[in-house]
Amino acid sequence: MALALPRRATGHAHHPDAVQEACQQAQGRCGIPKPITPHALRHAFAVHLLEGGTDVRTIQLLLGHRSLATTARYLRIATTQVCATRSPFDLLPEPSAPQAPPIARPSF
Repeated sequence: MALALPRRATGHAHHPDAVQEACQQAQGRCGIPKPITPHALRHAFAVHLLEGGTDVRTIQLLLGHRSLATTARYLRIATTQVCATRSPFDLLPEPSAPQAPPIARPSF
């Protein structure tokens, strides 16, 4: 879904009404029955970044949160990703079973 918002110069925000209207137009074009809000898009953006491996501090900067605790709320949303993460130990090869030394036969 692409929002029809013109590019703004860095540091200049879009007016909230323009963002809301673009969300409603995109919803109509896509035929999505549930409302699409700027907050929902912002939230989805943050969760997708987190699930894609972006660190929380970077997400904090992108969202403009003052507190890391605010950004950390997104961690609860991405717990399935965190729980599905493989430990580096899982990547190690399985140890082979120790070989028993050969049985020494007495020589007569």
